[in-house]
Amino acid sequence: MALPHERFDDPEDELQSEASGEDFATTAAYTGADIEVLEGLTAVRKRPGMYIGNTDLYGLHHMIYELVDNSVDEALAGHCDHIQVVIHPDSSVTVSDNGRGIPVDTQRQLNKSALEVVMTILHAGGKFGGGGYKVSSGLHGVGASVVNALSAWMRAEVRKDGGLYRQEYMEGIPLDPVVRVGDTNEPNGTTITFMADQTIFTTIDYSFDTLAQRFREMCYLTKGLTIALVDERPGVDDAREWTFYFEGGIVSFVRHLNLSREPLHKPFYVDRRVGDTRVEVALQYNDSFAESVYTFANNINTVDGGSHLSGFRSALTRSLNDYARKSGLIKESDPNLSGDDVREGLTAVVSVKVLDPQFESQTKNKLNNAEVGPAVQTVVNAGLDQFLSENPTDGRRIIEKGLIAARAREAARKARDLVIRKSALEGLTLPGKLADCTEKDPSKCELFLVEGDSAGGSAKQGRERSFQAILPLRGKILNVERAREEKILSFVEILALITALGAGSGENFNPVKLRYHRIIIMTDADVDGSHIRTLLLTFFFRQMRQIITDGYLYIAQPPLYRVAYGKENFYAYTEPEREAAINEIKEKNKNARDIHVTRYKGLGEMNPDQLADTTMNPATRTLLRVNLEDAAGADEVFDMLMGDQVPPRKKFIQTHAKYVRNLDA
Repeated sequence: MALPHERFDDPEDELQSEASGEDFATTAAYTGADIEVLEGLTAVRKRPGMYIGNTDLYGLHHMIYELVDNSVDEALAGHCDHIQVVIHPDSSVTVSDNGRGIPVDTQRQLNKSALEVVMTILHAGGKFGGGGYKVSSGLHGVGASVVNALSAWMRAEVRKDGGLYRQEYMEGIPLDPVVRVGDTNEPNGTTITFMADQTIFTTIDYSFDTLAQRFREMCYLTKGLTIALVDERPGVDDAREWTFYFEGGIVSFVRHLNLSREPLHKPFYVDRRVGDTRVEVALQYNDSFAESVYTFANNINTVDGGSHLSGFRSALTRSLNDYARKSGLIKESDPNLSGDDVREGLTAVVSVKVLDPQFESQTKNKLNNAEVGPAVQTVVNAGLDQFLSENPTDGRRIIEKGLIAARAREAARKARDLVIRKSALEGLTLPGKLADCTEKDPSKCELFLVEGDSAGGSAKQGRERSFQAILPLRGKILNVERAREEKILSFVEILALITALGAGSGENFNPVKLRYHRIIIMTDADVDGSHIRTLLLTFFFRQMRQIITDGYLYIAQPPLYRVAYGKENFYAYTEPEREAAINEIKEKNKNARDIHVTRYKGLGEMNPDQLADTTMNPATRTLLRVNLEDAAGADEVFDMLMGDQVPPRKKFIQTHAKYVRNLDA
């Protein structure tokens, strides 16, 4: 699976045009008549981004996630082991489970059926201490009601104690009361079918692969849970019914992440409870140089870590150093292995189930529960001590891996010191090939990473000098997936890139010092250009990942074709657009014959004005912003495509070759 991308329409000109108009003018009067009260689910329909992120693909898929999360909470409570998600031909979606079924009896506070309350009232549910759930990922009670509010229509069906109950809604409003429509012999459970409102969402084209990746992860984290994903839409591939179930849970997850690597030992696994906190950890070292540690709290991917990650790292470093000294693998006179040393080549999954999770923000990216850190540390220390004593051969391999990493770290330190001394002697000068911009505010500055000196020359002439900088890169940069830091820092083109960005790299990366908040990869539309782009993406993912998570990395979209007729030029980014341009010319002039079509294979084939108009000008260009919604999936792909193991890469290429377009042999 490739790194997720989404289209990014540059907002600069939109903001400038708005600011220059009369839209922001207000009257001096500000009275009670200006205060608007949004009742029911109206607020959700008016400001959907506050509840699901946005109304593009991300928010669309979030609609399904909200419902599936509710079913997973039933599984965590021990009442559900099967969930099915079906995408119907009309793009409506059904989510069904065999849990307890949403209650249908009267909710006394509002004197309505509990089903109607859950589906139509924000912050209504069984996750606020009422005893319905001890552990849940949905903590705010807005999931089902938000999906209802943002759907053109929805139907909720509950199988409860032999009865089948139903209620239907239109734009979140119940059409009728909850009614029992008949008897059923099927087990208890809930089935919800909805049609996302096309007046709210920009698209209702669900991605099967995106959903599959999310459900695979859920099943890894919830041992014994089965999730079936069925796509009934016409025209899709034949392999569109996948079922996920992993007996090994997170151990299977770790094995999956290491498929393209050479493991050094069998996986370590521990699952214990400390008070109200359940701690589950699996880890396995491999022959790579990368650290791949993923943390979850109540099945929520905490991408920024938190107390559970801190506890895990402390326990890992302490246990391995204690074992190394007891076994004589580290002499008394030698220093301890550092945290960086013991995490090189580590793949691990840390999953905690917490009674009352406290997250840093609404995005739930970081866990803040102070009691979780010591709990994880206790469990991992005890588990690792036992594992190492019972598996001395594996223990030796792990320590030897750390010792090699320590020697490499010292070599990297010397390389960094050399770079710093050289920079000091040269007066901290920027790379000579960098054509910098005059603007000094990083939030307004752009850096184009351009393939080759020829394209770099066109870009330098076509840029807007005030805020656009150009850094030409000669040839293909080093594949950092297969190199340690000292080798990375000695590669001239990478050193120029690190120096131009000004924020360091690897463990020393400091985003505060970043000189540009828009870093744009601009390569040729051929195989070599794609390879260079992939090498750069690998570099940023491994050495400066925060640039991606902060939304600063983009991919330029130069046109593939120029269709010229007389003095008119039409630019096309795809073959259908090229044909559409030709047809448009012929419709205007039935006798048009001198239509010239140019296929751009390199940016250097464009003159500066053409490159600026099509690819660099914020008013006319299209950028793809590189997102990192699935770090584990991205990690797997980078390791498979750029790592040392050939068979997984060969299999990936054979599987996906049929999807390649515009391949220039």
